[in-house]
Amino acid sequence: MESLSPRGPPGHPHQGEASACCQLTVRVLEARNLPWADLTSEGDPYVIIELPTAPGTKLKTKAVTNSSHPAWNETFRFRIQPQVKNVLELSIYDEDSVTEDDAYFKVLCDVSEVPPGQLLRKTFSPSPQGQEELDVEFLVEETSDHPEILITNGVLVARELSRLDVRLDGTGSTALGPDQDQLELELVVKGSYEDTQTSALGLASALRFHYLAAQETELSGCLRSAAGSSWDLGGSDGHFAVPLKFLAVGKEVTIDVPAPTAPEVRLQFKAEACPEELAVHLGFDLCAEEQAFLSRRKQVVAKALQKALQLEGDLQEDEVPVVGIMAVGGGARAMTALYGHLLALQKLGLLDCVTYFSGISGSTWTMAHLYGDPEWSQRDLEGPIRYAREHLAESKLEAFSPERLESYQRELELRAQQGHQLTFVDLWALVLESMLHGQVMDQKLSGQRAALERGQNPLPLYLSLNVKENKVETLDFKEWVEFSPYEVGFLKYGAYIPSELFGSDFFMGRLMRRRPESRICFLESIWSNIFSLNLLDAWYNLTSSDETWKQHIKDKIRNMEKEPPASSGTSSWLEASWLQPGTALAQAFKGFLTGRPLHQRSPNFLQGLQLHRDYCGQKDFSTWADCQLDCSPGQLTPQERQLCLVDTGYFLNTSVPSLLRPGRRLDLILSFDYSLSSPFKVLQQTELYCRAQGLPFPRVELGPQDRHQPKECHLFSDPACPEAPVLLHFPLVNASFQDYSAPGVRRSSAELQAGQVDLTRATSPYSLFNMTYKEEDFDRLLRLSDYNVRHSQAAILQALRSALKPRAPAGRPGAQT
Repeated sequence: MESLSPRGPPGHPHQGEASACCQLTVRVLEARNLPWADLTSEGDPYVIIELPTAPGTKLKTKAVTNSSHPAWNETFRFRIQPQVKNVLELSIYDEDSVTEDDAYFKVLCDVSEVPPGQLLRKTFSPSPQGQEELDVEFLVEETSDHPEILITNGVLVARELSRLDVRLDGTGSTALGPDQDQLELELVVKGSYEDTQTSALGLASALRFHYLAAQETELSGCLRSAAGSSWDLGGSDGHFAVPLKFLAVGKEVTIDVPAPTAPEVRLQFKAEACPEELAVHLGFDLCAEEQAFLSRRKQVVAKALQKALQLEGDLQEDEVPVVGIMAVGGGARAMTALYGHLLALQKLGLLDCVTYFSGISGSTWTMAHLYGDPEWSQRDLEGPIRYAREHLAESKLEAFSPERLESYQRELELRAQQGHQLTFVDLWALVLESMLHGQVMDQKLSGQRAALERGQNPLPLYLSLNVKENKVETLDFKEWVEFSPYEVGFLKYGAYIPSELFGSDFFMGRLMRRRPESRICFLESIWSNIFSLNLLDAWYNLTSSDETWKQHIKDKIRNMEKEPPASSGTSSWLEASWLQPGTALAQAFKGFLTGRPLHQRSPNFLQGLQLHRDYCGQKDFSTWADCQLDCSPGQLTPQERQLCLVDTGYFLNTSVPSLLRPGRRLDLILSFDYSLSSPFKVLQQTELYCRAQGLPFPRVELGPQDRHQPKECHLFSDPACPEAPVLLHFPLVNASFQDYSAPGVRRSSAELQAGQVDLTRATSPYSLFNMTYKEEDFDRLLRLSDYNVRHSQAAILQALRSALKPRAPAGRPGAQT
């Protein structure tokens, strides 16, 4: 296990509290009115008892033969930590020796409802109207255990970990006989991070397990041959187990274990306490690095505002407003238009007034490229724009040449060797990188910190969603995951890790295995992976007759823009020959496509952490909790081994959650929308979501004229909610640009054609799935978005002036509020 120092702002370390464990006694009494297992007989019922906060513990009663009213009267005990949310799961099954056991029903019991020291008898039923019943008795008693030191942010709890080192003596024989297979030792610690490990006999080796210090568990083992046969260790009694709670910390113990048909196995054990320091920052506050950045950036913003607003006096730090860019998705259209918006802000001298820069999907392609240059906002943006134009105009067939396919395969094999679980999104990352850059870009998210060292650029914020894999629809369960150069984490849980550790393995907040940081293309494929659906859809249209799959894809993109009719043509690269069955792509990546993965799988850095007993009542959690599963701790992300990350467009095409994170307190948001139609739809959906969550967001109130003929810029605010930022919304519209080449400069008759930008969904070259633009189409869209911001200069300056915070108690000379 690797360890890092605690992370967090000065004065806000992880909160620690001491709490002793208790003993939970569960007596399963009887069940009534169970249905018959089949038409001719009653079932053979038994009960499975599980407690997720006691990992690896799965207990079972005996099966009662042929009974609809079984009586078990069996007692089970658990060691529980009362400061975490303990929810016991009791499931009744029908034992069947031929087929898989059928489930009668499952019930849950919140252990916090059991009064300490008092016997409680409860009758459970699967539904209020159900006849089936299960009687159980509970008792919670104090123990004489030493208190655990818990680290918590009020939502998640990190408990004490122990480490068990097991050394295998290499002097024993390695085989059963001259004609028999090599032997290996299999060791198991249920509920540990490692769970099961094996080692070949005959060679000195060391194995390591990490497990809850307060957990009553044991290490068990058996010998296995290469043919798969096994023998219990322990000689005549047929059992070998070492209860870990009896191992003295720091003291080495040697055990010689006889095996029935092999030489004696010698094992040396040593238990150690794991460091208390966490590699996961548990806290809803901003990290120390971001707070230091804000102080530096305010100095840059103050100078920019003083110049832009022609202020007489210097701005003090507490007078500087916090301005953020909110860029939404839209594939190459969003990437191109965002360049135009940023170019206009730079021309107006307003880019240095921005503190935060949030984006999703195609907007992140612009952001990721720009932040590869630590001085990007201080340089002329025409350079990056030329670069984007050049690569967007190139044929995308090169991305699928045999040479590129071979390079993709080599890199994917390397990622697999590093321990990454590969999905189609990893392939999409390399294809996307080739399309946007034509070469390998050795950039990483943590490397973008160089662009923030002096506060010279806004802080970039990228957003993704964590969802359930093949279990629950995105609308029913989604969690916002934020990426910044400093850290990656969950808004809902208040848990963050350094960005360079994303993709590494964690357990109970500690770093278990560090992997090399992924190149940023693999993150871009997460942030914009809804676009990869079209690539997958096109493949299956040509290679599969599975109508169910085709319908699945169609359902997934039902809220996205539809492809143009076949008569109008589609993206040139989708019609290219590389998609035909039997090509190099088919041969090299058939395995990826067969699995049909639409998301990226990453190790879950919340793994092992437990939920605080009062997590549901914490305001920080409830702010981002938006589904019924949030009341079911056993179904939340800390219980999962992996994250399932998707584009936010699966739910809502907005990057605003990052800007509304507590501690950022934005005064003004510049909202850049790249929808081809319904220019206010996403904004209205965002308002509804924010209001439902109690997040401060301005009211999106539109008049009939605005709906019918949107302008270049619309201002939204909510005077009744002072915490809500003012929002300037820039829809992608071609209004006065048709007649003006620049603000106040009317087009001549010869220039009118240049003002025609096709933004209609049926014929536009800017459809979501088009990745190849003609240069003139690129330039038209760029100039349009550039013009729309410069045309709105007066509105932006007025909004900035209004956002200035008055100096207390006397005003500030030269300021207008």
